[in-house]
Amino acid sequence: MTSSAQTPVLEEPSSADAAAAVGDIARRAKVASRALATATRTTKDAALVAMADALLAARDAILAANAADVTRGRTRGMAEGLVDRLTLTDTRIEGIAAALRELAALPDPVGEVVRGSTLPNGLRLRQVRVPMGVVGMIYETRPNVTVDAAGLALKSGNAVILRGGTAAARSNEAIVSVLRAALAAEGLPADLVQSIDAWGRGGSIALMHARGLVDVLVPRGGADLIRTVVREASVPVIETGVGNCHLYVDAGADVAQAIAILLNGKTQRVGVCNALETLLVHRDAADEFLPPALAALAAAGVTVHGDERALASVPAGAPAVAATDEDWATEYLSLDIAVRVVDDLDAALEHIRTWSSGHTEVICTRDLASADRFVAEVDSAAVMVNASSRFTDGGQLGLGAEIGISTQKLHARGPMGLAELTTTKWVVHGDGHVRP
Repeated sequence: MTSSAQTPVLEEPSSADAAAAVGDIARRAKVASRALATATRTTKDAALVAMADALLAARDAILAANAADVTRGRTRGMAEGLVDRLTLTDTRIEGIAAALRELAALPDPVGEVVRGSTLPNGLRLRQVRVPMGVVGMIYETRPNVTVDAAGLALKSGNAVILRGGTAAARSNEAIVSVLRAALAAEGLPADLVQSIDAWGRGGSIALMHARGLVDVLVPRGGADLIRTVVREASVPVIETGVGNCHLYVDAGADVAQAIAILLNGKTQRVGVCNALETLLVHRDAADEFLPPALAALAAAGVTVHGDERALASVPAGAPAVAATDEDWATEYLSLDIAVRVVDDLDAALEHIRTWSSGHTEVICTRDLASADRFVAEVDSAAVMVNASSRFTDGGQLGLGAEIGISTQKLHARGPMGLAELTTTKWVVHGDGHVRP
């Protein structure tokens, strides 16, 4: 069901050809989005379930395409954290399909009344949620995002244009083909989901400049990608951020609980933006907490980048290096963690203010006052108290899925689900009212 504009090419097309092709794709997306403007929830939910079924039916072809991408990535020296992001398995495809079914079960945000009132003059006002229209996505390495973006866009009444990056080109081609066929089989336009991967870098640039055709652009990936899109785009952008996430272990914290949260945040999946990258430990907790915590990290294969006090607690023979300012600023996406012993909560907060990317910060504490201060003073999209950073995720927070995690403050912040892919309009009903 892919168009000729979506067929992979071997050579980088010219910028003029890319701009013309992306313009045509965006215009088709705009037309397709109108089909959802009056679509019922039943229609959209049936399409989501059909997409889930189609992905499971095509899993062998998708896994074969993904295996080719993974092999090519490893051959080219891709970091293992990024390989993990790229890799699909039977279990992960089942999870992706399950996320589509969860989206189908969620309320439809379109038409929700945000607020309403009747003025003294009798005018009846409603502010209601409506689709954005056409959503552009530029992202790296993660073929699951292809499905999440398509599903969220459909449920929220939008068409989506995807630029998934060279590393996952075969995986994304296979997935987009399946999704488009499922949409067509349900009587909806296949052009609700389109890819511009075939148009390379020129396609990305054209998408950034498709103002008037693309209503909002969401970059999702590394810092360089996000900075480039924010700097270059003339289309409105919702900025997603890198995840330099911190765990602060307060004096008197439950040591076993804090170690479990540390290991879950650092080692469950290293190549994700909600993985822990820095551990801060109150000096009064260091003697009790650091030896078992660093032993557990060493057993999991984690290299510690520590200050002098932290390095003194690293088990003999365990991988460890002295930390520098670069470590405090780094999103490792690998089995590495920066560790620092701080004097108190004030010092932890100052460290986070200095080095945080504004994504997710965690405190482990038994002190309610410490927890309240941490929540109030940390200026990040998500703050966890005695819970893993890995919960900063649309699915985990009951949003069904997410199109990204916004670290900016306008329009959306944190995991962006269905509501964040809508805007609002004012509907005013009168009875011949004129302004005096």
